[in-house]
Amino acid sequence: MEAIKFDEWKKLDIRTAKIKSAEDHPNADKLQVLKVDLGGREIQLVAGLKDFYKNEELVGKQIVVITNLEPATLRGIKSEGMLLAAVERENGKEKDIVLIQPEKEVKEGLRIE
Repeated sequence: MEAIKFDEWKKLDIRTAKIKSAEDHPNADKLQVLKVDLGGREIQLVAGLKDFYKNEELVGKQIVVITNLEPATLRGIKSEGMLLAAVERENGKEKDIVLIQPEKEVKEGLRIE
């Protein structure tokens, strides 16, 4: 793994968020479309969590999101950030995905430092 300078890491805007809604992606079997609250600002994320979380399990969860990634379009749906998760792989395939969450309930939009 290549080391990065501290100044590069500081460019990432990583914040707490709360999932407000979760729906199946209309054009992909393993993707979900999430609306998340960043403390007064809502963004949309497309995440590959469907094999590991039901939509109703995701709603209300606090998560950690990188908010300043260049938006991407995944199977026709715009994603405006990336949630953080621990991913366990076996033989190159995702065996488990676990959301990174604050230890306790905090305000949405707090910067992770």
